[in-house]
Amino acid sequence: MKIEDHLDRIDFAILGILQKNARVANNRLAETVGVAPSTCLERVRRLARLGILRGHHADIAPGAFGIGLEAMIAVRLQTHSRKVVDSFRNHVVELPEVRSVFHVTGGDDFLVHVAVRDSDHLRDLALDSFTTRPEVDHIQTRLIFEYTPTWRLPVLV
Repeated sequence: MKIEDHLDRIDFAILGILQKNARVANNRLAETVGVAPSTCLERVRRLARLGILRGHHADIAPGAFGIGLEAMIAVRLQTHSRKVVDSFRNHVVELPEVRSVFHVTGGDDFLVHVAVRDSDHLRDLALDSFTTRPEVDHIQTRLIFEYTPTWRLPVLV
């Protein structure tokens, strides 16, 4: 049985609202979805216990911290053993410039989303933290002009 089989339209409504504004007050959330505040709070707690609601996040402006450039670094590894994959992933997740790490299929093995001050910082990061790794065969860097998150909950049929 899939986890979404345990959810109803009210759960989906709660998740949709929280996804847009994680700071909404419980009373307001309850009123919007049409349940009592105590019921709403218990549903939110249940969604967290089930691992569906994984946390609340602040959307921070990168420019406020001197971040002027973001990029995706596509990485191809020399070999594909678990030890090599884990070693590379463990290395990049510790880099302060890394925002997200995707282990993918296809011509590349990883896509690494980075945020840096400027092009000099990006070049230094690529040379010092990626190409020096023994497991890395090839990298290709793509600048991000704009990022618009669009993930939404599935529609309850």
